[in-house]
Amino acid sequence: VFSADRIIAMSFPSSGKQSFYRNPIEEVARFLDTKHADHYRVYNLCSEKGYDPKYFHYRVERIFIDDHNVPALQDMLKFTASVREWMSQDEKNIIAIHCKGGKGR
Repeated sequence: VFSADRIIAMSFPSSGKQSFYRNPIEEVARFLDTKHADHYRVYNLCSEKGYDPKYFHYRVERIFIDDHNVPALQDMLKFTASVREWMSQDEKNIIAIHCKGGKGR
């Protein structure tokens, strides 16, 4: 079992014009690398949008969930198994989860 202090919920890490009002991807990467270097995994739950996983050293998993929809059971089982496996590897490991706005999925 892991505690909520190892979970970060955020809005989509954005670039271009969207980064003016939504989580600039460079700042998100800098924060994670500074505070949780080598101990984070990012979960993109947004089916509509992606980004280059190199920003996060390729530690990104993508679960395709449509906005305002319930995820498929298979996707939820895949997600929870991945999280459980990652978190159990090291007590310093954290996850950063996002969709588009950071509150829906």
